Amino acid sequence: MTAQYTATAKLLHWIMAIALIALLALGFYMHDLPFSPMKLKLYSWHKWAGVCLFLLVFVRVAWRITHRPPTLPEHMKSMERIIAHGGHHMLYLLMIVIPLSGWLMSSAKGFQTVLFGVLPLPDLLEKNEALGGLLQQLHMGLNLFFAAVVIGHVAAALKHHFVNKDDVLRRMLPAKFR
Repeated sequence: MTAQYTATAKLLHWIMAIALIALLALGFYMHDLPFSPMKLKLYSWHKWAGVCLFLLVFVRVAWRITHRPPTLPEHMKSMERIIAHGGHHMLYLLMIVIPLSGWLMSSAKGFQTVLFGVLPLPDLLEKNEALGGLLQQLHMGLNLFFAAVVIGHVAAALKHHFVNKDDVLRRMLPAKFR
C-alpha cells in the first residue's frame, strides 16, 4: 500500500469537492430562474462562495506544492500517468479560471461583487453588456467543461477502486471510510 495523502490535503480536497459541486449545481439552477429577489440572493451566495473557494484554491495549491502527493501505482501505463497528471492540473486551472471568468462577467454586466454583502470587491472591467454576454457564455462553457473533468476524475477513482482494486481512492478517503 502506498502512502496516504496528508490529513490537510484530504480535508482541502473534500471541502472543495463538496463545495464546488454544490456551487456548480446552484449556478445551473439559478441561471434560468425568473428575475426575483430570491434569484438576486442566490446570485449573491454564488458569488460569495465562488470568492471563498477562489481564495481556498490558492491554499490548496500551496499545500500541494509543499507536500508531495503519494506516487501513482506501478501498474499504471505512461499514458494513464500523463492523463492523471493532466486531469489534476486541469482541475486546478479551472478552479482558478472559472471564478475569474465569473468576476469578469459580473464586472462587465455592471453587477459589483460585494463579499457577504459588506466588502465590495473592485470591478475588473468597465460595464460593457456585449462583453458581459460573451463572458457569460465563457463562464458557462468553462463550468460545463469543469463538470466533464470532475466526472472523469470520479470515474477514474472508481475504476481504480473497483476494476484495478488498488488504493488510489482509499488513500484520499478519511480513515473511517477506508
